[in-house]
Amino acid sequence: MPRSRRPGRVRGSLLALALLAPALLGAAPGGSGETISLTGNGPGLRLDVTLTQVVDPASPAGPEPAEPTGTDRLVATRFRLENTGTAVYQDSPAPAAHLLDTAGQRFTGDDVPTTAGPVFHESVTLDPGGTAEGFITFRIPADAEPAAVQFALDTGLADDVGQWSLPLP
Repeated sequence: MPRSRRPGRVRGSLLALALLAPALLGAAPGGSGETISLTGNGPGLRLDVTLTQVVDPASPAGPEPAEPTGTDRLVATRFRLENTGTAVYQDSPAPAAHLLDTAGQRFTGDDVPTTAGPVFHESVTLDPGGTAEGFITFRIPADAEPAAVQFALDTGLADDVGQWSLPLP
């Protein structure tokens, strides 16, 4: 859970459930820069995943930037993936990531380019020992307070889920 609290702000049981559910279901907790080893559903599929940076808010980039609409903002998260398994990793990292806010809402990652840095390609292939780094972007309400980021293999459907608390120190 985030350490900073706004005076007078009430947090419901939904927040506790959203942040505790992954731990109860076997998610590996993490902190800033902490590497979490995650397994996929297939034999030999294992990645070391590190959340290395969070850019909040992130500015859209590209020839025709995808501006946030209405009261939305972009949050860009930089991940480092290292294939420590024996099988080739081939997956889409963006939908494998989720951002949880303090109200218990869950947002799925996207490959929207931002000025924070390069996004992961739609599909990433890593041979055993291979590494990749890139940003995954989330579109969230402007007043939302990010609380945690999650990542799981198999396009987010693997049972093994890593979770990093926000904000990063």
